[in-house]
Amino acid sequence: MTRAHRLGVLMGAVSAVLVGVSFVASSKMAHYPFLGGQAVRYALGFLLLAVFCVRRNRAPVRRLTPRLWVRLTGVTAAGLVGFNVAVLCAERTAEPAVPGVVVGCTPVVVAILAPLMESGRPSRRVVGGALVVAAGAAVVQGLGRTDAVGLVWSLVAMSGEVVMALFVVPVLRVLGPLLLTTCACAIASVEAAVLGSAVDGRAWVRMPDGAETAALAWQIVAVTVVGIVLWFGAIHRIGAVGMALLSGLIPVSAALTAPLVGTGTFGVGQLVGSLLVAGGVALGATVSPDASDTDADPGPVAAPSVRRRYGAGRRRGAP
Repeated sequence: MTRAHRLGVLMGAVSAVLVGVSFVASSKMAHYPFLGGQAVRYALGFLLLAVFCVRRNRAPVRRLTPRLWVRLTGVTAAGLVGFNVAVLCAERTAEPAVPGVVVGCTPVVVAILAPLMESGRPSRRVVGGALVVAAGAAVVQGLGRTDAVGLVWSLVAMSGEVVMALFVVPVLRVLGPLLLTTCACAIASVEAAVLGSAVDGRAWVRMPDGAETAALAWQIVAVTVVGIVLWFGAIHRIGAVGMALLSGLIPVSAALTAPLVGTGTFGVGQLVGSLLVAGGVALGATVSPDASDTDADPGPVAAPSVRRRYGAGRRRGAP
């Protein structure tokens, strides 16, 4: 495993933990206008990130073609705004565990689709790791109760995460993680504001109270400014499949932190599920991008063509 790959695994793990904690923080914003909160979160995140971009070379932004701008807008709508909206809609008719379990299947979908998009075959080792991660996520979350509507919205949420993982890399190669996150936050804030004003009218945003302010501040600084940059940085170094596997740490992080704020408990199921997730990540995500898989044709981690498309390995100019 190369130094860049080890760094990518660390970045991905930290970002997944931050996102998991954000799910707990979101419980403190249950009565805040959801889309308005997303618009504020991404707008303030954009302003903070813009400060870091002032002294950096912003020329890559001018190299984005109209086609890449359209791709970035679509990926942002699906993976940022759409994902959060779908989870909210799912939880209206389903227990929170249901979207958690369905989204936990993302590593399996990405591990299969990524090589197929390059006319390759999925690596049995990586798919096996993804299955273990998905099983661990299900054990941590529990299956929960739902109806057809809740299940459909959960699948929509998973689709948003899959779209983000598979289709963001061409833009990532041009912008790098920091500029990409900055542009994505600007676009997401506009998308959430427009959707919020259309759905909620004048009530789409309001001043938050103390607890809501603290939760929103965590989402802005820890998740948006730090977490998303690390997320894209991990994809840049270990590829979409590796980051998808590490996303299995999200429910583990949420399960570990929920008892601290009185919104959950930690028992045998959470412990066993956490160990399964760790084992699945160790099986799949820690495979070096330059290592070949002897059990299959070059898969999403090993094949050079896939590494070029899905961002595995450090590239010149990466932050």
